[in-house]
Formats: sequence, structure tokens, C-alpha cells
Amino acid sequence: MKGKETNTEENTNKSATPFAQTYFHGTKVDLKVGDLIEVGFNSNFGQRNNAKFIFLTATLDAAIWGAELAVGGGRERIYLVEPTGRIEDDPDLIDNRFPGNPSKSYRSSEPFRVVGEVTFWQGHPTEQVDAMKAALEKLKNQGINSLNE
Repeated sequence: MKGKETNTEENTNKSATPFAQTYFHGTKVDLKVGDLIEVGFNSNFGQRNNAKFIFLTATLDAAIWGAELAVGGGRERIYLVEPTGRIEDDPDLIDNRFPGNPSKSYRSSEPFRVVGEVTFWQGHPTEQVDAMKAALEKLKNQGINSLNE
């Protein structure tokens, strides 16, 4: 199932303006401004296969979840990113599950460029994160996998 595509081509060659769409990427990977986030690494979710897509969101809350749920022992980080190509709705978070994509979550097979980092943000309560991890583990044990793999 494919999501709605969003063409960002017109935004990739322009400098950011006060009215440019801001996108976030939550992770535990240490990146620097100018680095590219690309497909081809093990996914943080599902079967942890070689990722065919990378993800970004237009909401800080969804990026916080991404950072909190990412695998690894690194510090949770949230980066400001700009897509270098087309993005589309994340099919795991639209349609019957969450009509209208309220988390404003997207995916792409093309890189994102890191343009900054959000250094001050409030995470979810530990109990809420633990509950989300347990729910994801339950889905995995039931054989319900991501549509992104």
C-alpha cells in the first residue's frame, strides 16, 4: 500500500525560510550538520532488516517516539532534516490505523540532510515508553510486521 507522495524537489535547492516545512528525525545515532541519513542500514524496528526506507516527521512528538524507541545504547537525539527527494506517507501510520496521518510521519528511499539538532526536548514518561515497547514486542511475536520492510 503506497502513501501519498509529497514532492519536495522545489524545496531542496532553496535556502530555508521562516515558512519552510520543518522535519524531524529521532534516533540514537550521533550525526553532524551536513551528514546524510540514508537507506541501507539495519532498521530500528520490525525484523531489523536492511532498511529500504528512512523516516521523518513534521511533529516533534513523533520524532521523540522515534528517538525513544530506536535500538542501541547511544543518547536519544532529534535532528532537523531536509529531504533530498520525494517523501510519502508512512503506511504503518495511516489509513485504518490513524486516518489522515495525524503524526505527519513520512518515509523515503532518498537521503535526508541533517540541518540542525533539537537539543532541549521533553521525553515521554518511562511507563509510557515501556508500554509502547511491550506493545511493539507483542505485535512482533504475533507476526505482525511493518509495512516498511
